[in-house]
Amino acid sequence: MTEKLGLRERKKLRTRETVAGVALRMFLESGFDAVSVAEVAEAADVSKMTVFNYFPAKEDLVMHHIADHAGEYARVIAERQAKQAPLDALREHYLAGLAAHDPSTGLSDSENFLAFIKMVFDTPTLMMRVSAQAASQEATLTAAFASALGTADDDIVPYTAAHQTTAVLRALGTRNTQRMLAGERADDVHETAVTETEAAFDLLARGLAHTGLAKRRR
Repeated sequence: MTEKLGLRERKKLRTRETVAGVALRMFLESGFDAVSVAEVAEAADVSKMTVFNYFPAKEDLVMHHIADHAGEYARVIAERQAKQAPLDALREHYLAGLAAHDPSTGLSDSENFLAFIKMVFDTPTLMMRVSAQAASQEATLTAAFASALGTADDDIVPYTAAHQTTAVLRALGTRNTQRMLAGERADDVHETAVTETEAAFDLLARGLAHTGLAKRRR
């Protein structure tokens, strides 16, 4: 019974990934608003109802591709090394992302990433969903900071620290993305992105060192 359930779940996962992949390809080729859910269903060889069973809203077909980042910062803190300050773990994680040209940092000149970003920027409903995911990121980071400090989730320290941190990370990502959209190459601006990241995290560290979320730096 367990084996059969596993097979069924794997089939569902494959269907979900297939539908999302087909949808994204169609959206990037023709535009998000120009493609209907019915057209996605036909191209993916499933029913329209099946699409909605997996993705309640059309925007979910796009958000699926960045859903893993929703709780990313909280996971980094939860999985950090023993005695490592939360902010130091986030700094290390972000710098590693820059080195890998991870799209989540904005420092990626891949055609797929640039096309995806342009589509999101050109679609108000997708921008709203991205903003909602950012707000969720702040909430999960607040909880992670609170856990690290041993305070309540609604304590002002983790709440404010989370909002400051996510604001800085968004600013860094925006700057990197703007450079990529302007036609610069990721390799060429990597050093600048690293320098700006270090400077931004240094500012955060100086402000948060007294809370225990960051180590004091000279």
